[in-house]
Amino acid sequence: MKQSARQVRADGSSIGFVPTMGALHAGHLSLVRSALAECHPVIASIFVNPTQFGPHEDFQKYPRTMEADSQQLEDAGVDYLFAPDALEMYPRGFRTWVNVEGLSECLEGRVRQGHFRGVTTVVLKLLEIVQPQKAYFGRKDAQQGRIIQQMARDLHLDSEIVVCPIVREPDGLAMSSRNVYLNSDERRAATILFRALDGARASIAHGERDALRIKAAIREMLRAEPLAEPEYAELVDAETLESVTRLRRACLALVAVRIGRVRLIDNLLIEERDGAFLTKL
Repeated sequence: MKQSARQVRADGSSIGFVPTMGALHAGHLSLVRSALAECHPVIASIFVNPTQFGPHEDFQKYPRTMEADSQQLEDAGVDYLFAPDALEMYPRGFRTWVNVEGLSECLEGRVRQGHFRGVTTVVLKLLEIVQPQKAYFGRKDAQQGRIIQQMARDLHLDSEIVVCPIVREPDGLAMSSRNVYLNSDERRAATILFRALDGARASIAHGERDALRIKAAIREMLRAEPLAEPEYAELVDAETLESVTRLRRACLALVAVRIGRVRLIDNLLIEERDGAFLTKL
């Protein structure tokens, strides 16, 4: 992979990179389309990264559909697929880790300790191997995207980190490889994440600027779903990920909820433009 990437860069081409853990869905393919629109060639990776899973998380059960994923990527126009095994990425004696302080300990990092250390380490390794001009990530994992952007900035990486919009099912549920774990009742209940954030979007559109009231309304909606076990609902500054009491600059409303055994996350992006707040689900 490194030899191929060096040759492509030597030819003056602009590499677009879409890192994934497989079990591909329309959200991943939207990243591929964004990369194809801006770069050639496009490289995708499939690697279920063991270091970002906690001891009681679903690493062994995480869906692995390599043959179907490979076909989807080929059909979509991806030029190269990089699919290393764990021993290649973490050789014996591996002991170097990357941690973005101040952004990794809150929200997902508070619930999933060590998760972002695994994410940033593997992403840095993938970027070093593939050497893309642009790497594409989905906004559903908003904290992850922000942390990777900070890492790239801090370490002067020669890759632009592009965060792309969330892709949703027709009923609003954010696409996720973990959605396949939901039974029919849980699948219906899972729309509560979207409905709670959509309620926040509507209240902001009607002039609400008090972050504490917006957050309280989200939590109330989440608690109203019998199958939902909310883990957090927060409204934070999009740059620092620190809690805010009133809307200012760009903010994120973020939720994490357990539906049965499945843990789901979602978010609402709130941006200020010319004194008005615009929202993106």
